[in-house]
Amino acid sequence: MSQYEYDKDGFRFRKAKKSAWHYVRKVLMFFVVTVSLAVVYYLIFALVFSTDTEQRLKNENRMYARELPELERKEELLADVVEGLRLKDDRIYEEIFHTSAPSMDPLSSVDFLMGIDSIPDTDIVSYTERKLEHVEESASTVETNFARVMEMIVDSGFVMPPMHKPVEKFSFAQTGASVGDKINPFYKVSIKHNGLDIIAPAGEPVFAAADGTISEVIRSRKGLGNQVVIDHGNGYFTRYAHLADMEAVKGRKVRRGTRLGYVGVSGNSFAPHLHYEVLRDSVVLDPVNHLFASVTPEEYVSMLVMSVSTGQSLD
Repeated sequence: MSQYEYDKDGFRFRKAKKSAWHYVRKVLMFFVVTVSLAVVYYLIFALVFSTDTEQRLKNENRMYARELPELERKEELLADVVEGLRLKDDRIYEEIFHTSAPSMDPLSSVDFLMGIDSIPDTDIVSYTERKLEHVEESASTVETNFARVMEMIVDSGFVMPPMHKPVEKFSFAQTGASVGDKINPFYKVSIKHNGLDIIAPAGEPVFAAADGTISEVIRSRKGLGNQVVIDHGNGYFTRYAHLADMEAVKGRKVRRGTRLGYVGVSGNSFAPHLHYEVLRDSVVLDPVNHLFASVTPEEYVSMLVMSVSTGQSLD
């Protein structure tokens, strides 16, 4: 725009006068153009270039995408292990107390409370009512089970099952294969394994897991090698095999913790260990289920996992 204008009255050019709105409009236009250019430059920079933080996050997302299938597989494996532990726990309860274990709480889930800002009072009252009913039923079941257990304990014919570990220094890391079909280390075929392999150094003392009477003392170079069998009464027997030296005499009464012999490699033993069996009326029981009286809950769970996951026995 020209800075001069023609004055018709004076027949001459003079400097044009500009209003305040003219300057305001120019400032506004400059501001708009500047902001627009800044936005365009930012969009171009954001689309073309990535900051260090953005690049790191992208790399992490790609890593998580690669690891997700493996994490899902591990989650399924852990779910199977937990279910196996639950079934083992039920069997333990039945073996010890001769009754079914209390059922899990079917009302433990509170998913309907998640993600809702306001919950109708009727839903809360209904949930609480069902919860109380189930608690009352569970309490009644627990009382009934305790009453049956107490009746069994006070009965003169009751015999406590063998519940203690036969090796003093026994941790979950020493847990080998337990009862089930296991790979034989010599023949490399699946063979029924009737006991628990307790990995221990040769010469480690072996103790009686409960009070009883020694019913068998076997010396052999085959099979389970040197063995001691204890009759605990009420149909319960424990067998301690692959012993080196034995300090047991047939017919002698022993107390829990009495030394029977020492860990060895007698018989068909792949490495020094104690083959430990628990039987009742000739029925093979899982010895792992009879160790929780002498280990912590954490060790007991770890022993269960180790005994299930070990696919090869040592004899």
